[in-house]
Amino acid sequence: MMQPKKPQVEQFPEADLAGLREELLKAGLDSWQAAELISGFLAAHGYGVSTEEARVAVSHMESIGCSLKCLQAELEKLAHIM
Repeated sequence: MMQPKKPQVEQFPEADLAGLREELLKAGLDSWQAAELISGFLAAHGYGVSTEEARVAVSHMESIGCSLKCLQAELEKLAHIM
């Protein structure tokens, strides 16, 4: 059985992604604070996000040293069209 395709999330401007990544890397945030930062970023772009899903994504991104392309992919997984 085919699952419905998730609506396409925008490609965020590279400067915005770079700024978010820089904040996540250099601010010394714990996973809760980083999840709030990601939630705020997505909300500012008009998307909803589960804080729990954001914390899971933060853990995943930390473990693999996420690039901008990876960050975009993770945000696409998290973003809920409102």
